Amino acid sequence: MKTIDPPRRIKDWPEQDRPREKLLAHGADKLSDAELLAIVLRTGDAASRTSALDQARQLLARFGDLRGLGEAAAAEICTIRGVGLVKTAQIQAIFAIASRLAAKPLQKGTPYSCAATVFDHFRSRLGPLRKETFLVLMLDSKNRLLKEMEISVGSLTASIVHPREVFAPVLRESAASVIFIHNHPSGDPQPSREDMEITSRLRQAGELLGIRVLDHVIVGSEGYTSFADQGWMDLGSANVPK
Repeated sequence: MKTIDPPRRIKDWPEQDRPREKLLAHGADKLSDAELLAIVLRTGDAASRTSALDQARQLLARFGDLRGLGEAAAAEICTIRGVGLVKTAQIQAIFAIASRLAAKPLQKGTPYSCAATVFDHFRSRLGPLRKETFLVLMLDSKNRLLKEMEISVGSLTASIVHPREVFAPVLRESAASVIFIHNHPSGDPQPSREDMEITSRLRQAGELLGIRVLDHVIVGSEGYTSFADQGWMDLGSANVPK
């Protein structure tokens, strides 16, 4: 009778191909999502002859991507053969840690340098949200953070994001300037007509109050759009889309 060789475990692979060793040698940026997830899973499943990397690929195929996996219920994750309660708990713990890190507000005194800095901080926090969330960063005269505040949750409309509600806390903090941030749950960071109209109204209100509106950054899973980078923050700019 022909014997079947046991499955090759990851620890039997050449060292340069093992996810954990690759991470330690080259950094996490050099690993795929599946390889990073395999490190979390640690072991495969002998019964189904699958490695941890095989299981990671199955999970990503089942839920689409890391975002889908992070939103999956424990009972759904356990449907993958060989992924029991222990591995499910490990997966959910990792996503919970990432969520807590992303939700940590910017520290008071953090300087604003560019839209890319804002995006890097808020992409993990706002990117996965299913509802539009509008935030304002209040800055001092040296563009250092005084306070961060959530203004609204839900589709942006002129009635919800009104200059009165936006600038009342800004005036209380004696902020010299502000940056507006909101997300697009669709993932596409391109501004809508309403985004343009609201930004224009807020920009004009800030001008009247003597508060500089430095930027409005729209965060999406595909990247970000900065009104300042596009040249749309100048009240008289001919570049502002109509």
